[in-house]
Amino acid sequence: MRAMWRTDLGRAKVLLYAFIVAATIAFAWFARQSYAVSRLTRGVGDTWFQTADGRRWFRLDEQRHDVPITAIAPDLQHAFVAVEDHRFFLHPGVDPIALGRAAFRNMRSGSLQGGSTLTQQLARTLFLSNRRSYGRKAREAVIAYLIEVQLTKQQILELYLNRIFLGAGIYGVEAMSQRVFGKPAKSLTLAESALIAGLARAPAALSPWSNLDEARARSHVVLMRMREEGFITEEQYRDAKQAPLRIRPYRSDSDSRRSDSDSRHGYAKAYLRQRFRDEFGGDHPPDWRVQTTFVAELQDAAEAAVTRGLKRTGKPALQAALVAIDPANGNILAVVGGRDYQQSAFNRASRSRRQPGSAFKPFVFAAALERGLSPVSTLTGLNEIEPQGPDEWTPRNVHDDAPDELTLRAALIESNNRAATVLQQQIGSGRVLDVADKSGLDDLPDVPSLALGSGLVTPLAITSAFAVFPNGGVAVRPRDLLRVRDADGGTAFQQKVETDRVISPEVAYQMVSMLSDAIDRGTGSPARQLGIRFPIAGKTGTTNEFKDAWFVGFSSSIVVGVWVGFDQPRPIGSEGYGARYALPIWADFMQRAAKVRVPTEFERPAGLQEESLCAISYRKPVDGCPLYTEYFKEGDDVPDRLCTIHVGSIRQRLTRTFQGWMAEAGRRVRGIFR
Repeated sequence: MRAMWRTDLGRAKVLLYAFIVAATIAFAWFARQSYAVSRLTRGVGDTWFQTADGRRWFRLDEQRHDVPITAIAPDLQHAFVAVEDHRFFLHPGVDPIALGRAAFRNMRSGSLQGGSTLTQQLARTLFLSNRRSYGRKAREAVIAYLIEVQLTKQQILELYLNRIFLGAGIYGVEAMSQRVFGKPAKSLTLAESALIAGLARAPAALSPWSNLDEARARSHVVLMRMREEGFITEEQYRDAKQAPLRIRPYRSDSDSRRSDSDSRHGYAKAYLRQRFRDEFGGDHPPDWRVQTTFVAELQDAAEAAVTRGLKRTGKPALQAALVAIDPANGNILAVVGGRDYQQSAFNRASRSRRQPGSAFKPFVFAAALERGLSPVSTLTGLNEIEPQGPDEWTPRNVHDDAPDELTLRAALIESNNRAATVLQQQIGSGRVLDVADKSGLDDLPDVPSLALGSGLVTPLAITSAFAVFPNGGVAVRPRDLLRVRDADGGTAFQQKVETDRVISPEVAYQMVSMLSDAIDRGTGSPARQLGIRFPIAGKTGTTNEFKDAWFVGFSSSIVVGVWVGFDQPRPIGSEGYGARYALPIWADFMQRAAKVRVPTEFERPAGLQEESLCAISYRKPVDGCPLYTEYFKEGDDVPDRLCTIHVGSIRQRLTRTFQGWMAEAGRRVRGIFR
């Protein structure tokens, strides 16, 4: 009996300790929320985005314009109350009747929805997320009660109307009134008030710019609820339903042109706001701090480079995108999504999917090196490729006098299309797709023209994918938000570095060496002519009919991708090469970026063997050969035959002749046994 008593006592102690801990946590949370709510009476601050070094950059909702409740038309106030929470002035933050009705519907449907009052919606907007769960609903109810205790109904309604998300990146009724009707919220008519209030249910689906009929139909529901709740008469209801609505254009020069503060870094700001909303829904928490990965100096340099580069083209409709990434951790350092954010907010850097052309070839060559080939492995039969695929497509080069065989290095330097196609055939499309996918280029087609960049990529994706080369074969996932801290300094979100080993460090360095050669003596050579002297590597890209021009390249500290083209694909010009249109923008930016992120020599892994070879024949050099350093990984075949292009000494010529005899004899023997 005594043993049982001791066991029961022990259990009781455990339960008591657990209760104390739970109660302490609950009290701390309650006190914290109470303090946070009390700050509302003193006026809440704004959520600010910061640059990578912690400097304040821009507000979450620069388009919001807070106004006092007296500056909001009574009809607009009544419209929201009638359609969103008609017992707003009666309940203590939670409406038991609405909650019970929602609970009954949820049990029948198995879903979780409905029942939120205006105060609960405000609580969610300010302090919680839009993720649906019973735990969030419980916290929402407690915070709503705290808000009701510390604020008046008028203060709550004022906060709600200033903070509610109404679509198109717009928060608050004042900003939406100005954008939709070109007038302040205090001047709205009954019909206009009903339209604005109706947007709250589904801001995107009911947008007056893209779906005016549905928005107008929803406004009629709002008017009916206002009549039922006694806010308007039957006559007002009928007149408002028939009243004309004059919707201003979504992008009005006189009214909705973005301010200078919003147009500067406009694409980067819009991108980061959207990323924040992807994580937290349409919430607008007060006094949060969002530390981003962006570097203000690099963002300035990127925008200036794009502006200057497009101006040089003399083509006003031509667009461009630029992305800069830290190859070590995937941090996005700068984003430019077009010519002018004021003219077009569409972010081509993150949303436009275009063919990369030859800018995709490095992933084909990387897959081949990983398969066991070396930079001087020879591809033969380049002028004898059979028609490919059901459409009998045959790859073509810019010039028809291309040689019949090339080493991998020479093929990449020249950006030889036939060589890339033969390489894909030799190693198999699956290996190319695997390297591309692990690098961040997914959903590419398994077609014969894959090697020539016939898939679709965004500038952000391919720039991030190129990081695998300077990062020693490790791919990094693009990172934009370092961390988000709430009003009390707690961490609400943190984005970790995500990596994936794609190719070996030795193969990665071989690719760096080959892509450096592509700049020093290949299609990327204009970069040197434009004055870049520090170590760089990269690849041009040009698509069929010159519709897209690319250059993606890197130093040891930064990867940068540039795309140039028209929004509706059409030829840029008769000579619309990546080297002509995209590379100058890239070079301009890299010159300035080098002052912020100083480049160094690329780090060479220890497992590579160095050999001096002829830079023309890619064989062992003789006297008179221009030399370069080739890098061989374990298992690579190192050339043992002498260069046949340059004269050399007498001894070298004799050795070369003997090697030729032996090679010919070997071919004849192999022919006998075939």
